[in-house]
Amino acid sequence: MYVNAPSEAVAEIKAGAALFDLESVFCAHYERIARVIARVVRDPARAEELAVEVFLKLWRKPSAQGENTPGWLYRTAIRAGLDELRRQTRRERYEGLLCFLPGIPTPEQIHAANEEQQRVRLVLSVLPARHAELLLLRCQGLSYSELAAALDQNPASIGTFLSRAQQAFRKEYVKRYGEQ
Repeated sequence: MYVNAPSEAVAEIKAGAALFDLESVFCAHYERIARVIARVVRDPARAEELAVEVFLKLWRKPSAQGENTPGWLYRTAIRAGLDELRRQTRRERYEGLLCFLPGIPTPEQIHAANEEQQRVRLVLSVLPARHAELLLLRCQGLSYSELAAALDQNPASIGTFLSRAQQAFRKEYVKRYGEQ
């Protein structure tokens, strides 16, 4: 009886693994997940690294494996991108406090055309995570029903949540940068 117990457990694990094929999910969604993250962090190489981390999280979280996997992936990708933005913001703030490189212009000063994008990223990084996720997912072209699935919300309330997120973004942007 005890001899068969481990082999039965192995058979159950193999049966569960057969139900969820990580490789096919990876092939189907990797490029889009990497693009979603790249639009947030503006670093394609770092976005690819973060996308791989998102799939590792999926592999380690069996409860996310199933019919809601695409929504879970996109939501986790947005969170990974926002976390990376927050890390960058902290790093820049600490480097500014320590004055490591005085007199050398920042990338924002060199690339004035990217200034508006940086402002948007900063505002997104200080918004509540739920608002930032909703705005970024909507910018990816997801419909209200797809947003509802990704955020585990009622599809009828997505319009209200989106409106509130947009108002919060506008308020924070005007507070930081004034009317433009």
